[in-house]
Amino acid sequence: MAPCSLGVPPSTAVLMAEMQGTVGQRSRTTVAYIVPVVGICAAAFLLTNIFIYLYLDSVYQPGLQQVSPLVGCVPQHFKMPTMKDCTAWLQCLQINAEVHELKLIDQGAVKKVYLAEWRGQKVALSRLSSLNYLEDFLHGLSMLQALQSPQVVQLVGFCLEEHIILTEHHPFGSLLNLDDVLEKKHYQQHNNWEMRLRLAIDYVTILHYLHNSPVGRRVMCDSNSLEKTLSQFLLTNDFHLVVNDLDALPEVDMSRNLSVKCGHRELTGDFVAPEQLWPFRNNRKPFSDNLMPEYDEKTDIWKIPDVTWFLMGKVPGGDLVHFHLFQIHEKCKKKDPTDRPSAFDVLKVYKSVYSSMVRDSAGFRDML
Repeated sequence: MAPCSLGVPPSTAVLMAEMQGTVGQRSRTTVAYIVPVVGICAAAFLLTNIFIYLYLDSVYQPGLQQVSPLVGCVPQHFKMPTMKDCTAWLQCLQINAEVHELKLIDQGAVKKVYLAEWRGQKVALSRLSSLNYLEDFLHGLSMLQALQSPQVVQLVGFCLEEHIILTEHHPFGSLLNLDDVLEKKHYQQHNNWEMRLRLAIDYVTILHYLHNSPVGRRVMCDSNSLEKTLSQFLLTNDFHLVVNDLDALPEVDMSRNLSVKCGHRELTGDFVAPEQLWPFRNNRKPFSDNLMPEYDEKTDIWKIPDVTWFLMGKVPGGDLVHFHLFQIHEKCKKKDPTDRPSAFDVLKVYKSVYSSMVRDSAGFRDML
């Protein structure tokens, strides 16, 4: 309907038509300007998320935690980061002729560990402390041989006759040294929630690997306290974890009615899982190894929250990490082991929290 039919004077109608044309032209110009801007912003947002996804995928591929020097080596060979080629595991003749002990760096019940050198390469030389622990020593060697992967310290060689094992040396030492390392000025830039959560992801990745290993479902029995558990892992130069001490790694296989008991003595404290405690302690019944029930790998799951609490330290953002992990940690602490998640279930949550927090941090920085 024409404007005149509404009782509007012709001159006014012409003016209104001109105004509508002008407004329409400005509107089209504004839209034409806004659409490219919105498109550019959307594309930038999409590219940012794609970059973050690719980065996270490269850092944490399923079953992997870091670029391993083992990649490209055939079985029973090793290649340390500064080596060009893979070399067969060293045997007695080579060890006696080419490996030189430098100093004692650690000592436990089963073995003494020395810093040693082979062709300019620093290695860790482990020597059996007492024949009373020969079975544990040989079990640890067999596990090192069978479980070589990015999650396990690299085996360099061994000599059964002299009870010697050679592994790659990691100067930072065990995970017990984490806070001391990060306090050093040169490494303080790594002391953030991102790096610490990556270490927690490494830890759970190792548990997942051991619970689904090529030689069956293995339980970390040498972990009856936080300190003992941390001592089983080495901190690498690029701030990742490898498991080092495999002397007590029994197998669980319910199809063969095969479960475990970690030692023959009574365990106490809150760190170990409830099923590892003497069930008749409230009845004042003396501990008996024969009456102590066996258990499975879910004892490792119980300990995850305590280890992660240590790993996160007291860095900015750590509280938010604990908040996001609260529900999965609550499940890890279920009294009934069948109600606890698997290591893989925990790992999925850890990776999801890491990814979402990295994206949120990136988005916040973009806003600034």
